[in-house]
Amino acid sequence: MPETPEQPANTDNRRREERAFAQNVLRAEAAAIESLVDHLGDAFHDAVAVLCACADAGGTVLVTGLGKSGLIGAKISATLASLGIPSHSVHPSEAAHGDLGRFRPTDVAICLSFSGETEEVVNLAAILRQDRLPILSITRRSTPPSTLERLATVALTLPFEDEAAPGFAAPTSSTTATLALADALALAAARRRHFTTSDFHKRHPGGSLGGQLRPITDVLRFRAGENLPLAIETATVREALTHADGTPRRPGALLIVHPATGVLTGIFTDSDLRRLMLRDPGALDHPLASVMTRDPRTIPADALVRDALLMIREHRQDEVPVIDRDGKPVGLLDVQDLIALRLIRRED
Repeated sequence: MPETPEQPANTDNRRREERAFAQNVLRAEAAAIESLVDHLGDAFHDAVAVLCACADAGGTVLVTGLGKSGLIGAKISATLASLGIPSHSVHPSEAAHGDLGRFRPTDVAICLSFSGETEEVVNLAAILRQDRLPILSITRRSTPPSTLERLATVALTLPFEDEAAPGFAAPTSSTTATLALADALALAAARRRHFTTSDFHKRHPGGSLGGQLRPITDVLRFRAGENLPLAIETATVREALTHADGTPRRPGALLIVHPATGVLTGIFTDSDLRRLMLRDPGALDHPLASVMTRDPRTIPADALVRDALLMIREHRQDEVPVIDRDGKPVGLLDVQDLIALRLIRRED
């Protein structure tokens, strides 16, 4: 017998209930992270010091947890490694079957267990404690302290008891807050070690992220003195266009400089030319100074591609002059170059 179609009113009620349930889950997870803000104390600074000492000594941070905590641990390990702190994730059960050989005297262990009583993690921590290896633990706050908290060199605790959805045992708030706390820990350690954006780029040379962290000068197709003619502001539009036609591949804009100093004073784009011709066909003999856009938005030669992307998206600017510290043109970045490199989409 075919099922009776669900009535629209029932469907609407179900959707409202599901949306309300999901909103409560998100609020609970957000509250779990918010609770960490005022809960950070001296233990956090001690944990940062332990991580920095490990990295400075050439050691490795080994992160361990069971189940969902193990998955969170893998992400924490990847974050640390990307920030210049060598790290690997270790399964706590496999450690007892040969992986203990990964732990060296210069290493540090981060042990994750919300309850602080996960047997496999506690057993591993006990062995490492005997070997005098520093242990950072992340558990929930409990009284008396959990077994893992007592074994730890530095114990970080989460100041809440419940997960996001009452009645569901799946880790939610605990894993979210653990990840957020570990992110703060990793970033604070990287900051203390003076880890720079350039250092980060060395570890992320590929993909969109690597492309955005490249120096802007690496992606310039039009360069002053090579294939980017510069026009002086006293020249007429006709003279500047004639001069630019001698370039094999003309850019979509003319950069205009002061005749005496060579400092950038304006820009005149192909779009400006089209509008000028529609308005006044005789304007080709006007000086550039009277029709150019003065003091255009520019980007310094030591900027990153990421900075140019932000400018293009915010101001819808297709051509971005690149200047040196003296204000003189170095090149012209065309949005089409970034599209070709797949760093920006046409609809952006």
